[in-house]
Amino acid sequence: MEQRKEDSIVKENVAECLEMLEIRNDVESLRTTEVCGHQEAQQLRETCQHLLLCPYPVEEFELPTSLRLQELPLFPQWHLPLKVMASLMVSTFLYTLLRDVVQPLVTQSRNDSYKIPILVMNKVLPWTSITLLATVYLPGVLAAILQLHRGTKYSHFPDWLGRWMSVRKQLGLLSFLLACLHAIYSLSYPMRRSYRYKMLSWAYQQVKQNKEDAWVADDVWRMEIYVSLGILGLGVLAVIAVSSLPSVSEAFNWREFQCIQRTLGYLALLLCTAHALVFGWRKWVELKHYVWYTPPSFILASLLPAVVLSVKMVLCLPCLGRRLERIRRGWERPHSQ
Repeated sequence: MEQRKEDSIVKENVAECLEMLEIRNDVESLRTTEVCGHQEAQQLRETCQHLLLCPYPVEEFELPTSLRLQELPLFPQWHLPLKVMASLMVSTFLYTLLRDVVQPLVTQSRNDSYKIPILVMNKVLPWTSITLLATVYLPGVLAAILQLHRGTKYSHFPDWLGRWMSVRKQLGLLSFLLACLHAIYSLSYPMRRSYRYKMLSWAYQQVKQNKEDAWVADDVWRMEIYVSLGILGLGVLAVIAVSSLPSVSEAFNWREFQCIQRTLGYLALLLCTAHALVFGWRKWVELKHYVWYTPPSFILASLLPAVVLSVKMVLCLPCLGRRLERIRRGWERPHSQ
């Protein structure tokens, strides 16, 4: 009686596992499989649960309604990049809001809140985008410095640096998304009603001052150059983003993929930084742009990219570049541990 009861419990466990999996094929053959005891049934149960909780899609099975789908991980590699992007956007939005909306309201009693949907957001987007792009290549620079300091490539990076390097693809794609939104926002400028009113006001002021020609060569060159640099930077970012797709990256060998992601990546960062600097033009030295003793947003936006590019240029010097190349090929400094 005890043996029959034990066999009955084992069969119930196996039947429960099969019901949870709902296997379409070979169900009958599995049900007739001879079972030895509780241990085998428990192993089968754990195997079934592991398969169902696997983060990868299993097309052979249908998930039962009783399974807790909320336990499955949802975009685990995107959690940190999205948090970083949200933090940057909130901080840059508050900074831009303080300068462009709050300051005129407090000092001049002028309500410029209409700037929030387009003008303020169009400063937040490029600032966040170029900062995210700089964070894509900053961990590589830090890793190179660590390798030069340790004299070997076989020592492990710190956990935080390894985690940072593992999400560079996600950071780059978010940067590209924000850059595209920045371009769309910029193209919408002439469609704004406030822009049309300002155009009429500028035309009236020109007639009032009896000016036949409002051409300013300095402003014309500034806009032509920074728009051109922005288009080139966005184009290079598009190439990098497309090459990161699995279906496209599989067509490249390792050297070609590294060339696109590294060389074109630094080129895109250089173009975007130059785009921001040329946009500022002479605003660096004009005190009227330092509202409440705060620097313009383009200065803060270009700081981190400029640091990354400067350190990269130093690492490319022959005295450091050759040593770094030898270390990456397996050479170790004699006294390194």
